[in-house]
Amino acid sequence: MRILALAILAVGAASAAAPAQAQTYDPRYPVCLHVYNRGINYYECAYTSLPQCNMSASGRSAQCEINPYYAHASQEPSARRHKRYRNGY
Repeated sequence: MRILALAILAVGAASAAAPAQAQTYDPRYPVCLHVYNRGINYYECAYTSLPQCNMSASGRSAQCEINPYYAHASQEPSARRHKRYRNGY
């Protein structure tokens, strides 16, 4: 009887858990619009530049942000440090 009660409790707890959210940033676009709307915040990642995003955010409770998961973002600059020697001293 205890096992049945624990099994029912486990199934109830698992079904009551909130579903996981998917990734909010689209890696295809470099700029995202973060929209604040009555407790529901979401991202619209469909902009190729900050001015384009700012035009869409104008007059809304929204803010443009750089997409940290942009697929074509440049990597860290390579550490090419060439020493230059002066001749003639």
